[in-house]
Amino acid sequence: MILRDLTLRPATRTELPAVLALLADEDRVVDPASVTVTEAYDRAFTDIEDDPRNEMLVLTDGELVLGCLQVTYIPGLGRGGAERALVEAVRIRADRRGGGLGRELMERAAARARERGCALVQLTSGKRRTDAHRFYASLGYTRSHEGFKLAL
Repeated sequence: MILRDLTLRPATRTELPAVLALLADEDRVVDPASVTVTEAYDRAFTDIEDDPRNEMLVLTDGELVLGCLQVTYIPGLGRGGAERALVEAVRIRADRRGGGLGRELMERAAARARERGCALVQLTSGKRRTDAHRFYASLGYTRSHEGFKLAL
């Protein structure tokens, strides 16, 4: 796979359909033109864009969105008062997996968090996503906690 201009940066509003397409189905490529940007998605994007502790990042090759993730920077009193970076919604286009883009995405996001002064990067992954668990372990992430969720 030849990449000409690989960049990790905050998503723009015009890229919102491409991000939503990545999030819609991780097993197949969804055409961004088929995605409906609802008022709720638009509002959520605006909230992320306006919050200095949140970023929706895209990995691009030129104009093509290849991957995305959201990072929330969480202040805390632990670890000497340093922020931590919470990574969510990690996706690489289904037709581009296996070529190192996921590793590139995660390593660049970790570097970005480190430059910001974060003491750690944390994430959760669904229990059945064993391939993802192996991938995160290969990047040096360790299973340190058991996670819980409460749907509201």
